[in-house]
Amino acid sequence: MTIVYPFTAIVGQERMLRALILNAVNPRIGGVLIRGERGTAKSTAARALAALLPEVPVVADCRFGCDPGRPTTWCTECKERATSGESLPETMRPTSFVDLPVSATEDRVVGTLDIERAIKEGERHFEPGVLASANRGLLYIDEVNLLDDHVVDLLLDSAAMGMNIVGREGISFTHPARFILVGTMNPEEGDLRPQLLDRFALSVDIRGLYDPHDRVAIIERNLAYETDAEVFRKQWTKQERSLSKQIMSAREHVDQVEYSKRDLYSIAALTALLGVDGHRADLVILKAARAHAAFEGRKAITDRDIALAAELALPHRLRRGPFQQTEVTLEELQNRIEQIQSDADTVESMEPVPTEADEQSSKKKRAPA
Repeated sequence: MTIVYPFTAIVGQERMLRALILNAVNPRIGGVLIRGERGTAKSTAARALAALLPEVPVVADCRFGCDPGRPTTWCTECKERATSGESLPETMRPTSFVDLPVSATEDRVVGTLDIERAIKEGERHFEPGVLASANRGLLYIDEVNLLDDHVVDLLLDSAAMGMNIVGREGISFTHPARFILVGTMNPEEGDLRPQLLDRFALSVDIRGLYDPHDRVAIIERNLAYETDAEVFRKQWTKQERSLSKQIMSAREHVDQVEYSKRDLYSIAALTALLGVDGHRADLVILKAARAHAAFEGRKAITDRDIALAAELALPHRLRRGPFQQTEVTLEELQNRIEQIQSDADTVESMEPVPTEADEQSSKKKRAPA
């Protein structure tokens, strides 16, 4: 068994690691696209995250790894078994890591229904695809920009819905497809269409590190890992376990993280101010901000959570001109959020407070003639 390079041993690339962690806390955020030059630990980070995550409970003999605690998300087979009164056994399994090949076809991704068998034998038979293997795990797509656009659409749709539905000739099959979606690419080999870019919830552009101390640390750690991977892994066991527990705790509490109307206004005003098309970015920022607050053990989001989430959710959604700089810094985002909230507070303070005479006049207007 190959020993995976520890997630916590990766040097620098804080934004990439944060984007991965937020998706691990809440896979419903919708995945992350990592764009960067060769040799910047893109694939290493994705594999390391999957190895870092703890085991998950599944229906023991289910081909799709259904969650025993969420019957509404069960596959067609598990629902039929439960309806017939059968008791579904439970077990634990490691978080899966599925590497999707660039040559993958639609049938290979979503799975296939055997129509001939259904007609001849009257039985529904479904052959699982990649989405079935990735359920409750991490789906990794290297060189996502070279994958067929239609296949990318299918993957993004499943990631958003959390379900894979396959239907042919009046026969259908459904199974859960809840996974952490990670796509990586080198922009030198071509970019994704804007429509597909927008479908990735978060995006990170990374570059090689230029601080000599960081580069020395990368060399030393990689040499140590290549010399004896098991010894190197044990050196990072404490940090790995600590981060794993922190992610699991955040998963349990992310849905309880609170936000105010003021927070929603800040998010909406920020995306409007930056000219972001559509409303997907607003929802992504809120989900990511809640995940970040949960990861830090807090019960409500702050301006900083919103800014950190926006830093990951907006770069690939900003309108680009031939001479425009699309990168927005964290400091700029925080300043804009503070200004937005300051303006909102000013408007609220200027609103007239209703007097007793106003209330009486309002009652007369509402009174029947």
